[in-house]
Amino acid sequence: MPNMSLNKVVMPEQDPKVRARNFEEVTLGYTEDMAVEEAERCLNCKNKPCVSGCPVGVKIPEFISRVKERDFYGAYEIIKSTNGLPAVCGRVCPQENQCEGKCVRGIKGEPVGIGRLERFVADYVMNGKAAPVEKPVSVSYTHLTLPTILLV
Repeated sequence: MPNMSLNKVVMPEQDPKVRARNFEEVTLGYTEDMAVEEAERCLNCKNKPCVSGCPVGVKIPEFISRVKERDFYGAYEIIKSTNGLPAVCGRVCPQENQCEGKCVRGIKGEPVGIGRLERFVADYVMNGKAAPVEKPVSVSYTHLTLPTILLV
């Protein structure tokens, strides 16, 4: 059952007196529980209007469904299939004019915090809270020779 709250889950921020004395991000990001609560606001629309608003075509309902299931690494894999910079896009992409601007939940209330969820998933993986990426097998190319044209 979707979370029918009209408002996004509030993202915690640094206290103004603290942030006035540092160069850290003002917004602190979602916790796991906050991310799941926000993901539960997604209606998983049949026509997926949010995807049509995304310039890189992120499979938004699919990655949000994984967040609902607490499969944050799976959500990351879905995002990374079309977006090479999810941590950046989750922070600086103008979601309010793109994917969130097309979100059906925005008709009555606030749209789903798609950018906030993307940021959470990327940070979760970057902070090593998910399965580590396996190093590919090293291949030796010592037996190959360069074409003569490259040696000239």
